[in-house]
Amino acid sequence: MMNQNAFTGITACVFDAYGTLFDVHSAVRRYSNQVKESEGVSALWRTKQLEYTWLRSLMGRYVDFWQVTADALDFSLDTYGISDTHLREDLLQAYMTLSCYSEVPDVLDRLKKKGIRCAILSNGSPHMLSSAVKNSGLSEVFDAVISVDMIGQYKPDPRVYQLAVDQLKVEKSKIAFQSSNAWDAAGANAYGFNVVWVNRFKQKHERLNTSVDIELTDLEKLPELL
Repeated sequence: MMNQNAFTGITACVFDAYGTLFDVHSAVRRYSNQVKESEGVSALWRTKQLEYTWLRSLMGRYVDFWQVTADALDFSLDTYGISDTHLREDLLQAYMTLSCYSEVPDVLDRLKKKGIRCAILSNGSPHMLSSAVKNSGLSEVFDAVISVDMIGQYKPDPRVYQLAVDQLKVEKSKIAFQSSNAWDAAGANAYGFNVVWVNRFKQKHERLNTSVDIELTDLEKLPELL
């Protein structure tokens, strides 16, 4: 952990969805017996998914995250020489019901018992987020599930982080933002959030002249720090 000091004055926790609450590799894992080099396929799918959000933002050609996810999967399958259309559809549908990480339900429950409001702020399209939240039994937990579809722009655009402030009507100084993605944590820090980097994947620190307030390996200890 980079900094073990607890935050003070936090009234809301805002979570990134993919990679932070939901395991993005669980979709391919379900079909690992059918996907050759499944780890490589999954990793490339995720990489292209993120790259396409940034590229589309720069080009001013927004499409929703479902389309981005499908395009990224097609790139990955093509790269690995997989042309099974039924498998493609199975993988896409699996992405709609990604598994949440094991500690997530308990952590969210503990936060709510402390009186802290919880929300999702994600690149995901509304129907993707709704499906993932429902599949994990978390429908009653969140005060808001916020999609970038509201403004047609992807993270780390500062206007995306502003959505959480506007929707929750909470000052950004009273929001703790959690993400497993180093680039997202950097964007949230640049915006002015208190940032918890959930470094699940043992990533190196980004060289973006930004910082994070707290670094964890998962969300388990989060409630103790608020």
